[in-house]
Amino acid sequence: MTGSQIIVLATPVFLLLIAAEYAVGRARGRDTYRLNDALASIGLGVLSQVTGVFGGLIRLGIYAAVYQHLAFTQLPADAWWVWVLALVFYDFCYYWFHRASHRVAVLWAAHVVHHQSEDYNLSTALRQPSTSFLLGWIFYLPMALAGVPPLVFAVVALIDLLYQYWVHTQQIGRMGWFDRWFCSPSNHRVHHAVNDRYLDRNHGGIFMVWDRMFGTFIEEDDAEPVVYGTRAPLRSFDPLWANLQVYRDLAQDAWHTRAWADKLRVFLRPPGWRPADVQQRFPRPAFDIRQVQRFDPPLSPAAARWSAALFGAVLFATGGFLWFAQQMSTAERTLAALAIVGLLWAIGRITQPSPRAQAAGALG
Repeated sequence: MTGSQIIVLATPVFLLLIAAEYAVGRARGRDTYRLNDALASIGLGVLSQVTGVFGGLIRLGIYAAVYQHLAFTQLPADAWWVWVLALVFYDFCYYWFHRASHRVAVLWAAHVVHHQSEDYNLSTALRQPSTSFLLGWIFYLPMALAGVPPLVFAVVALIDLLYQYWVHTQQIGRMGWFDRWFCSPSNHRVHHAVNDRYLDRNHGGIFMVWDRMFGTFIEEDDAEPVVYGTRAPLRSFDPLWANLQVYRDLAQDAWHTRAWADKLRVFLRPPGWRPADVQQRFPRPAFDIRQVQRFDPPLSPAAARWSAALFGAVLFATGGFLWFAQQMSTAERTLAALAIVGLLWAIGRITQPSPRAQAAGALG
């Protein structure tokens, strides 16, 4: 069974837990969901899985090639200790990949997708990028060199990813000793914050021990509520734009700067860094958390019904695509993927009226 097929089987569980979280939030008077944002987040997860059918082959193919030809040894896949070691090793590599994704602009351009939602709930967990396969594989090559078999690598990677689903909630509070050593809802809420106090902290996927070891751990403070989102907000529910916005911004800055070294630095410096000449010619205001306004365009009842119906069709089509993708020809996979992407784009358009339509609605 492939990783994509496991995701298909897990999807009903994801959706049931989202429904349960929504019900709990409503009962407590702490509803953390908006339909347009939730559909956008889950849709980006769908898009990530669809593109992963193509991009995932690159990541696993490179890993397998390094394991086969460059590994110092080859560990046995039938030994239990190899699986335990591999899971800890993977989370260690993930920590550095995750941390670098917050400190290197070209990596942030992919990872930003996961942080763009200004809500924080279980649908946010499914909000995954579609371009991380381009460079993310580099951080896991130490596992291949150490001889972790590709099958073991693929399984522990899926375990690490699935574990992180449940920590994306505001309905679970502090968990005492568990918060000290493991990624938990409290720890991960901090990670999604734009507050100065919390920025770029708590990167571990399963274990918080890495953050404690390397100085990036901080506890959630009730005196400073978390503000979710990004410091350069997306302000869109378009799944394609969500994946391309930061790449576009980096490319524009690289094009406009006159210094050749800065054309490279744009991609390698921390997110938000800009060459002095570009900032002077095309200024952007400094981030001010007091000015943060959540993107929340009006959603009519008809648009809500249409978007929900189309999304049901997307989930059904995506389930079939992921389950049978390996049996399809390249042309069939490509056409099916494009059809799903087109439906996701259409849902984004329905849930985000054009500025003219919003203005007309306000006047009406």
